[in-house]
Amino acid sequence: MTLSKAPFSSAEYQRRLSKTRAAMAKAGLEALFVTDPSNQAWLTGYDGWSFYVHQGVIVTMEGEPIWWGRYMDMMGGRRTCWMDHANILGYSDHFVQSTVVHPMQDLAEQLKARGFTAARIGVEMENYYYSAKAHAVLTEELPEATLVDATALVNWQRLVKSDVEVEFIRKAARITEKVMLTAIDRAAPGVRKNDVVADIMKAGIEGIGDDWGDYPAIVPLTPSGLDATAAHLTWDGTPMREGEATFFELSGCYRRYHAPISRTVFLGTPSDDMLRAEEAQLEGIAAGLEAARAGNRTCDIANAFMDVLAKHGIERSGRMGYPIGLSYPPDWGERSASIRSEDETVLQPGMVFHFMPALWMDSWGLETTETILIREDGAAEPLCDLERKLIVKG
Repeated sequence: MTLSKAPFSSAEYQRRLSKTRAAMAKAGLEALFVTDPSNQAWLTGYDGWSFYVHQGVIVTMEGEPIWWGRYMDMMGGRRTCWMDHANILGYSDHFVQSTVVHPMQDLAEQLKARGFTAARIGVEMENYYYSAKAHAVLTEELPEATLVDATALVNWQRLVKSDVEVEFIRKAARITEKVMLTAIDRAAPGVRKNDVVADIMKAGIEGIGDDWGDYPAIVPLTPSGLDATAAHLTWDGTPMREGEATFFELSGCYRRYHAPISRTVFLGTPSDDMLRAEEAQLEGIAAGLEAARAGNRTCDIANAFMDVLAKHGIERSGRMGYPIGLSYPPDWGERSASIRSEDETVLQPGMVFHFMPALWMDSWGLETTETILIREDGAAEPLCDLERKLIVKG
């Protein structure tokens, strides 16, 4: 075993592998092919900007996992994965973006060589990184195998964080505080949005002391005015204006671990409608945090918030949060449980969520959110130490 630059101990990776194998056994899988780069990193430590080509991790019921990808990225695997170099494989560059051959042909040969010609093999079908073409070729190359949809099998094993993972998220939270304070400080009439974002990104990459900053899985979301009625707009070169609200949805990132939060800045004097919405939102967040206790369910958090909104006569629908931790673009969510009224996932100590009961109204948006840790006892702990309010700058 070669730990190299892998960020965690051998015992931590064995813990993750054991959880994954137990889930595989329950699903009746003999092998699993993992393409989500977050799941790859969680299992092996692999960390590189190579997820634009086909790559993945083969997990079987014994031995080390196998990282498989482009030959030039195999070298990155040797630098970042914990496994023996014999279990870090690279395919030839003539497979890359070819119209006559496909990398899944090489993967099929690797699986056949290991005795999985006619096996039940799990694949992540609902995944950004596993294409329809990849599935078609793999199916054609392994006609005797049964390819089973194992979407989110690994994601669900990541839901409860280990103590060392929580430590990394806390470090990310300190960086989040820095980037959010930078955004609040720089926001002013006449300041171009792209200049604000440049300072945000600089602060995030600088990190805090020896805890250097990594690139977040989502770029800064910073819409103003009518743009803030939409959830996922980024920035342009337009100067910020008095009389507008801007929400900043940001996250620091440490060793691929995130702690996102949102705060809204109003330049000038906010309307009475916005102030009433702020009052309801903050009361609802407090109620949601009280409901976010081990043994309760994710829907209890959502319902506690929605009950407060209903009392204030505010309508809202949709999801109000999701698990976070280790992630790569395009999303810092883990894509397993959700904070919403129909989700009954039982809360356990060590789960970490981005609780984001944002309000997007007809002419403005109001985002106030928290990264929260489910504790052994008591209400959830917000991991970022930033005042929870609408920030008004006159």
